[in-house]
Amino acid sequence: MEIRVLQYFLAVVREESITRAADALHITQPTLSRQMAGLEEETGVKLFERGSRKIALTNEGHLLKRRAEEILRLVDKTQQELVEQEEQVEGKITIGCGELASVRYITDVIEKFRKQYPRVTYDIVTAPADIVKDQIEKGLIDVGLLLEPISVEKFEYKRLPVKERWVVIMKSDNKLAEKEKITAEDLAKVPLILPRRINVQSELASWFGEFYTKLNVQFTSNLNSNGAMMVDQGLGYFVCIESYLPFLNQHELTYRPLTPELTATSVLAWKRNEPSSVAVTKFIQCFQGMD
Repeated sequence: MEIRVLQYFLAVVREESITRAADALHITQPTLSRQMAGLEEETGVKLFERGSRKIALTNEGHLLKRRAEEILRLVDKTQQELVEQEEQVEGKITIGCGELASVRYITDVIEKFRKQYPRVTYDIVTAPADIVKDQIEKGLIDVGLLLEPISVEKFEYKRLPVKERWVVIMKSDNKLAEKEKITAEDLAKVPLILPRRINVQSELASWFGEFYTKLNVQFTSNLNSNGAMMVDQGLGYFVCIESYLPFLNQHELTYRPLTPELTATSVLAWKRNEPSSVAVTKFIQCFQGMD
Protein backbone atom coordinates (compact mmCIF):
# COMPACT_ATOMS: atom_id res chain seq x y z
CA MET A 1 0.00 0.00 0.00
CA GLU A 2 1.75 3.15 -1.23
CA ILE A 3 1.69 6.49 0.58
CA ARG A 4 0.78 8.19 -2.69
CA VAL A 5 -2.30 5.97 -3.11
CA LEU A 6 -3.43 6.74 0.44
CA GLN A 7 -3.11 10.44 -0.36
CA TYR A 8 -5.27 9.88 -3.45
CA PHE A 9 -7.82 7.98 -1.34
CA LEU A 10 -8.12 10.81 1.19
CA ALA A 11 -8.52 13.32 -1.63
CA VAL A 12 -11.50 11.32 -2.94
CA VAL A 13 -12.96 11.18 0.58
CA ARG A 14 -12.51 14.93 0.98
CA GLU A 15 -13.99 15.86 -2.41
CA GLU A 16 -16.65 13.09 -2.37
CA SER A 17 -16.05 12.79 -6.09
CA ILE A 18 -13.48 11.06 -8.31
CA THR A 19 -13.69 13.88 -10.86
CA ARG A 20 -13.17 16.73 -8.36
CA ALA A 21 -10.41 14.80 -6.58
CA ALA A 22 -8.63 14.20 -9.90
CA ASP A 23 -8.77 17.93 -10.63
CA ALA A 24 -7.37 18.74 -7.19
CA LEU A 25 -4.57 16.19 -7.63
CA HIS A 26 -3.82 17.32 -11.20
CA ILE A 27 -4.22 13.83 -12.63
CA THR A 28 -6.80 12.40 -15.03
CA GLN A 29 -10.11 10.94 -13.82
CA PRO A 30 -9.47 7.51 -15.41
CA THR A 31 -6.05 7.33 -13.69
CA LEU A 32 -7.57 8.08 -10.28
CA SER A 33 -10.41 5.60 -10.87
CA ARG A 34 -7.86 2.87 -11.63
CA GLN A 35 -5.89 3.74 -8.48
CA MET A 36 -9.02 3.44 -6.29
CA ALA A 37 -10.08 0.19 -7.93
CA GLY A 38 -6.59 -1.14 -7.34
CA LEU A 39 -6.76 -0.09 -3.69
CA GLU A 40 -10.02 -1.98 -3.20
CA GLU A 41 -8.49 -5.02 -4.89
CA GLU A 42 -5.37 -4.80 -2.71
CA THR A 43 -7.33 -4.47 0.55
CA GLY A 44 -9.91 -7.07 -0.52
CA VAL A 45 -12.85 -4.93 0.65
CA LYS A 46 -15.29 -2.44 -0.82
CA LEU A 47 -14.34 1.08 0.24
CA PHE A 48 -16.90 3.27 -1.55
CA GLU A 49 -20.64 3.46 -2.01
CA ARG A 50 -20.95 5.17 -5.38
CA GLY A 51 -24.08 7.32 -5.58
CA SER A 52 -25.37 9.41 -8.45
CA ARG A 53 -24.05 12.69 -7.00
CA LYS A 54 -21.32 11.81 -4.54
CA ILE A 55 -19.21 9.00 -3.19
CA ALA A 56 -19.74 7.76 0.35
CA LEU A 57 -17.57 5.48 2.43
CA THR A 58 -18.41 1.97 3.55
CA ASN A 59 -17.61 0.92 7.11
CA GLU A 60 -14.34 -0.49 5.82
CA GLY A 61 -13.72 2.79 4.01
CA HIS A 62 -14.18 4.77 7.25
CA LEU A 63 -11.64 2.50 8.99
CA LEU A 64 -9.13 2.99 6.17
CA LYS A 65 -9.73 6.75 6.30
CA ARG A 66 -8.78 6.85 10.01
CA ARG A 67 -5.74 4.65 9.47
CA ALA A 68 -4.64 6.58 6.36
CA GLU A 69 -4.81 9.87 8.27
CA GLU A 70 -2.74 8.34 11.09
CA ILE A 71 -0.19 6.97 8.62
CA LEU A 72 0.21 10.28 6.81
CA ARG A 73 0.52 12.19 10.08
CA LEU A 74 3.28 9.75 11.08
CA VAL A 75 4.99 10.23 7.71
CA ASP A 76 4.88 14.02 8.13
CA LYS A 77 6.21 13.76 11.68
CA THR A 78 9.04 11.47 10.59
CA GLN A 79 10.02 13.81 7.77
CA GLN A 80 10.05 16.74 10.19
CA GLU A 81 12.19 14.82 12.66
CA LEU A 82 14.66 13.97 9.90
CA VAL A 83 14.88 17.66 8.97
CA GLU A 84 15.41 18.62 12.61
CA GLN A 85 18.06 15.91 12.98
CA GLU A 86 19.90 17.32 9.98
CA GLU A 87 19.75 20.80 11.48
CA GLN A 88 21.19 19.45 14.74
CA VAL A 89 24.26 17.83 13.20
CA GLU A 90 26.90 17.03 15.76
CA GLY A 91 30.16 15.11 15.91
CA LYS A 92 33.88 15.74 15.50
CA ILE A 93 35.75 16.70 12.33
CA THR A 94 39.47 15.90 12.26
CA ILE A 95 41.42 18.37 10.13
CA GLY A 96 45.09 17.82 9.29
CA CYS A 97 47.26 20.77 8.30
CA GLY A 98 50.76 22.13 8.30
CA GLU A 99 51.97 25.54 9.42
CA LEU A 100 50.46 27.28 6.41
CA ALA A 101 49.03 30.69 5.64
CA SER A 102 46.06 28.90 4.07
CA VAL A 103 45.04 27.67 7.53
CA ARG A 104 43.47 31.13 7.86
CA TYR A 105 41.18 30.25 4.95
CA ILE A 106 40.11 27.06 6.72
CA THR A 107 39.31 29.03 9.87
CA ASP A 108 36.95 31.15 7.77
CA VAL A 109 35.19 27.96 6.62
CA ILE A 110 34.95 26.74 10.22
CA GLU A 111 33.54 30.08 11.36
CA LYS A 112 30.82 29.92 8.73
CA PHE A 113 30.09 26.24 9.44
CA ARG A 114 29.84 26.75 13.22
CA LYS A 115 27.04 29.28 12.80
CA GLN A 116 24.89 26.62 11.15
CA TYR A 117 26.11 23.58 13.09
CA PRO A 118 27.26 24.76 16.53
CA ARG A 119 27.33 21.26 18.02
CA VAL A 120 30.19 20.09 15.79
CA THR A 121 33.68 20.10 17.35
CA TYR A 122 37.10 19.99 15.65
CA ASP A 123 40.37 18.15 16.17
CA ILE A 124 43.25 20.00 14.49
CA VAL A 125 46.25 17.77 13.73
CA THR A 126 49.40 19.68 12.79
CA ALA A 127 51.79 17.72 10.59
CA PRO A 128 53.59 17.91 7.24
CA ALA A 129 51.64 17.15 4.08
CA ASP A 130 53.03 13.62 3.61
CA ILE A 131 51.92 12.59 7.10
CA VAL A 132 48.51 14.27 6.75
CA LYS A 133 48.03 12.51 3.40
CA ASP A 134 48.91 9.13 4.95
CA GLN A 135 46.49 9.73 7.83
CA ILE A 136 43.68 10.59 5.39
CA GLU A 137 44.31 7.34 3.51
CA LYS A 138 44.11 5.40 6.80
CA GLY A 139 40.85 7.14 7.77
CA LEU A 140 42.38 8.86 10.81
CA ILE A 141 41.98 12.37 9.37
CA ASP A 142 38.76 13.49 7.65
CA VAL A 143 40.09 16.37 5.57
CA GLY A 144 43.63 17.65 5.14
CA LEU A 145 45.32 20.84 4.08
CA LEU A 146 48.23 19.79 1.87
CA LEU A 147 51.03 21.98 0.57
CA GLU A 148 51.78 21.26 -3.07
CA PRO A 149 53.48 19.54 -4.78
CA ILE A 150 51.78 16.38 -3.57
CA SER A 151 50.08 13.45 -5.29
CA VAL A 152 46.30 13.60 -4.86
CA GLU A 153 45.17 10.89 -7.29
CA LYS A 154 43.33 9.04 -4.48
CA PHE A 155 41.55 12.15 -3.23
CA GLU A 156 38.86 14.64 -4.01
CA TYR A 157 40.27 18.11 -3.46
CA LYS A 158 39.92 21.82 -4.02
CA ARG A 159 42.84 24.18 -4.48
CA LEU A 160 42.83 27.16 -2.11
CA PRO A 161 43.17 30.73 -3.41
CA VAL A 162 46.21 31.39 -1.21
CA LYS A 163 49.83 31.74 -2.29
CA GLU A 164 52.51 30.51 0.09
CA ARG A 165 55.76 32.48 -0.40
CA TRP A 166 59.18 30.95 0.27
CA VAL A 167 61.58 32.92 2.45
CA VAL A 168 64.78 32.49 4.44
CA ILE A 169 64.72 32.84 8.23
CA MET A 170 67.98 34.10 9.73
CA LYS A 171 69.45 35.80 12.77
CA SER A 172 68.70 39.53 12.74
CA ASP A 173 72.40 40.41 13.03
CA ASN A 174 73.54 38.15 10.15
CA LYS A 175 75.06 39.80 7.14
CA LEU A 176 72.43 38.45 4.74
CA ALA A 177 69.82 40.37 6.75
CA GLU A 178 71.21 43.53 5.15
CA LYS A 179 69.82 42.39 1.79
CA GLU A 180 66.22 42.92 0.68
CA LYS A 181 66.03 39.58 -1.16
CA ILE A 182 68.10 36.41 -1.13
CA THR A 183 69.47 34.60 -4.18
CA ALA A 184 70.48 30.98 -4.67
CA GLU A 185 74.11 32.07 -4.81
CA ASP A 186 73.75 33.75 -1.39
CA LEU A 187 72.49 30.53 0.15
CA ALA A 188 75.22 28.42 -1.40
CA LYS A 189 77.65 30.16 0.97
CA VAL A 190 75.92 29.48 4.31
CA PRO A 191 74.79 26.46 6.40
CA LEU A 192 71.20 25.62 5.56
CA ILE A 193 68.14 24.05 7.12
CA LEU A 194 65.73 22.70 4.49
CA PRO A 195 62.24 21.19 4.63
CA ARG A 196 62.25 17.41 5.04
CA ARG A 197 59.67 16.59 2.33
CA ILE A 198 61.29 15.06 -0.76
CA ASN A 199 58.78 16.66 -3.16
CA VAL A 200 59.47 20.08 -1.68
CA GLN A 201 63.21 19.52 -1.88
CA SER A 202 62.77 18.77 -5.58
CA GLU A 203 60.96 22.09 -6.04
CA LEU A 204 63.75 23.90 -4.23
CA ALA A 205 66.35 22.06 -6.30
CA SER A 206 64.78 23.53 -9.43
CA TRP A 207 64.90 26.99 -7.89
CA PHE A 208 68.54 26.63 -6.78
CA GLY A 209 69.56 25.39 -10.21
CA GLU A 210 73.33 25.02 -10.61
CA PHE A 211 73.90 26.00 -6.98
CA TYR A 212 71.96 23.04 -5.57
CA THR A 213 74.96 20.69 -5.57
CA LYS A 214 77.02 23.29 -3.73
CA LEU A 215 74.62 23.69 -0.80
CA ASN A 216 75.78 23.09 2.76
CA VAL A 217 72.65 21.42 4.19
CA GLN A 218 73.16 20.86 7.92
CA PHE A 219 69.60 19.90 8.91
CA THR A 220 66.22 19.03 7.50
CA SER A 221 63.03 19.70 9.47
CA ASN A 222 59.40 18.75 8.98
CA LEU A 223 58.03 21.61 11.10
CA ASN A 224 58.78 25.30 10.72
CA SER A 225 58.80 25.86 14.47
CA ASN A 226 61.67 23.39 14.95
CA GLY A 227 63.63 24.85 12.07
CA ALA A 228 63.21 28.36 13.46
CA MET A 229 64.52 27.24 16.86
CA MET A 230 67.66 25.93 15.17
CA VAL A 231 68.10 29.31 13.50
CA ASP A 232 67.64 30.96 16.88
CA GLN A 233 70.53 28.85 18.17
CA GLY A 234 72.70 30.04 15.29
CA LEU A 235 72.79 26.65 13.58
CA GLY A 236 71.91 27.83 10.08
CA TYR A 237 69.54 29.61 7.70
CA PHE A 238 66.10 28.10 7.32
CA VAL A 239 64.39 28.02 3.92
CA CYS A 240 60.65 27.73 4.54
CA ILE A 241 57.28 29.17 3.65
CA GLU A 242 56.29 32.55 5.04
CA SER A 243 53.33 31.41 7.13
CA TYR A 244 55.35 30.77 10.29
CA LEU A 245 56.68 34.33 10.45
CA PRO A 246 54.07 35.81 12.85
CA PHE A 247 55.42 33.42 15.51
CA LEU A 248 59.07 34.38 15.14
CA ASN A 249 61.15 35.84 17.94
CA GLN A 250 61.14 39.27 16.33
CA HIS A 251 64.05 40.53 18.44
CA GLU A 252 66.42 37.74 17.42
CA LEU A 253 65.19 36.51 14.02
CA THR A 254 64.18 38.05 10.72
CA TYR A 255 63.46 36.83 7.21
CA ARG A 256 63.97 37.77 3.57
CA PRO A 257 62.11 36.53 0.48
CA LEU A 258 63.78 34.52 -2.23
CA THR A 259 64.53 36.05 -5.61
CA PRO A 260 63.35 35.12 -8.13
CA GLU A 261 60.17 34.67 -6.11
CA LEU A 262 59.14 31.13 -5.31
CA THR A 263 55.55 30.38 -4.27
CA ALA A 264 53.42 27.32 -3.59
CA THR A 265 49.71 26.56 -3.35
CA SER A 266 47.79 24.22 -1.10
CA VAL A 267 44.70 22.04 -1.42
CA LEU A 268 42.07 20.78 0.96
CA ALA A 269 41.70 17.06 0.25
CA TRP A 270 39.54 14.17 1.40
CA LYS A 271 39.43 10.49 0.46
CA ARG A 272 37.60 9.69 -2.75
CA ASN A 273 34.55 7.39 -2.56
CA GLU A 274 34.88 7.08 1.21
CA PRO A 275 31.70 7.19 3.35
CA SER A 276 31.86 10.12 5.77
CA SER A 277 29.84 11.26 8.75
CA VAL A 278 27.06 13.78 8.20
CA ALA A 279 29.19 16.47 9.86
CA VAL A 280 32.18 15.83 7.57
CA THR A 281 30.00 15.67 4.46
CA LYS A 282 28.36 18.97 5.27
CA PHE A 283 31.70 20.58 6.14
CA ILE A 284 33.05 19.61 2.72
CA GLN A 285 29.92 21.01 1.09
CA CYS A 286 30.37 24.24 3.02
CA PHE A 287 34.02 24.44 1.94
CA GLN A 288 33.16 23.81 -1.71
CA GLY A 289 30.64 26.63 -1.56
CA MET A 290 33.23 29.17 -0.41
CA ASP A 291 34.63 31.63 -2.97
